[in-house]
Amino acid sequence: MSNNSTFSRTWWQNILPKIVLAPSFAISLLFVYGFIIYSGIISFSSSRMLPKTDFIGISNYTKLWKTLNWQVALDNLAIFGILYIVICGTLGLFIAILLDQKIRIEGFLRPLFLYPMALSFIVTGTAWKWFLNPGLGLEKLAHDWGFENFKFDWLINSDMAIYTIVIAAVWQSSGFVMAMFLAGLRGIDSEQLKAAQLDGASSFQLYRRIIIPQLGPVFLSAFVVLSHLAIKSYDLVIALTGGGPGRSTQLPATFMYDYTFTRNQMGVGAASAMIMLLTIAAIMIPYLYAETREKKQ
Repeated sequence: MSNNSTFSRTWWQNILPKIVLAPSFAISLLFVYGFIIYSGIISFSSSRMLPKTDFIGISNYTKLWKTLNWQVALDNLAIFGILYIVICGTLGLFIAILLDQKIRIEGFLRPLFLYPMALSFIVTGTAWKWFLNPGLGLEKLAHDWGFENFKFDWLINSDMAIYTIVIAAVWQSSGFVMAMFLAGLRGIDSEQLKAAQLDGASSFQLYRRIIIPQLGPVFLSAFVVLSHLAIKSYDLVIALTGGGPGRSTQLPATFMYDYTFTRNQMGVGAASAMIMLLTIAAIMIPYLYAETREKKQ
């Protein structure tokens, strides 16, 4: 009787988590992967205002790559993505190194730097739109203080507007990258550092030859996260510039929404969405494979 009771308890312990997780798994399967597959089907159809399930081959993809707006969106993504990743990585590492010096106010500064990440990109975009608006924000404040010649009109300048997206995105994400690097720094063996110091290594040599090379996995993780955020950036752009002036801040995500829901070219919009998905997959899959392989080893 005791054996049957033990078997029953073990069986329920094994099956209960699966029963609890089954609805969430089914919903995710349907509303995530199901719609990914559906978007792929739409991208090969003649869908315009309403979805269709006919097959027209790669016509939408051909049309997509011939569209000037898509080329502009890719150019903007290159500028935004490179600057966003490089500046966030550099600034996050620099702040993490400063905090790693065991300063007294670290407990105050750490949440201060992390706070922007708690905000939505809509809030960030709206706040920076007010701050960078020449008639309301920084430029007006400088004029009120007597600096009449000060000019900062990047928000309405088509040549500079993309850099306002970079500024807002870096402000929001650099604290998160700082936390990643700080965790990596705190995980380095202190005995190794003490041995190097006894051998006469300076602080600069410690970071250049020992500490930073050991942060390779953190650099890779930060790159993957920031690349993903850059490729799918939509709400920050809409809140800050609306994709303008003109097409100067249009990114692939805003292009996809515009062509799908505004221009009634659902097939082209779905094709752009699949290109974005494949780009993110090309970054994520090798990373996940490397992580899984490392854990097995």
